[in-house]
Amino acid sequence: MSAKILYVEDNPQNMRLVRKMLRIGGYDMIEASDGNSGLEIAARERPDLILMDINLPDIDGIECTSRLKATQELSHIPVIALTANAMFGDKERFLDAGCDGYIAKPVTKNELLNTIALYLGSVAS
Repeated sequence: MSAKILYVEDNPQNMRLVRKMLRIGGYDMIEASDGNSGLEIAARERPDLILMDINLPDIDGIECTSRLKATQELSHIPVIALTANAMFGDKERFLDAGCDGYIAKPVTKNELLNTIALYLGSVAS
């Protein structure tokens, strides 16, 4: 059984690219196009890991992560910020806000799959 990954991302091109990378890695991807739907889908689907864009159209990825981590049933799910926000201090800000990991866009297939494997405790393809 492959791991189920929720990607919260409002950009269709980024969604398509990550979907292809995750398929290569053998993962199942669930999609949410904004923070509120990400929260709803996470509660319903209970993914193994969440990739979180920070710049979302409704609540941002920091608020979405904060709400996930405040929910007892979801707080154990690793959340990795996958964002174009790559200025000095951004990574620390997202980790301080509750994200478990951080990847700057543009992301490579190896970086994405290796990071996911690290958090899921498996070896990337």
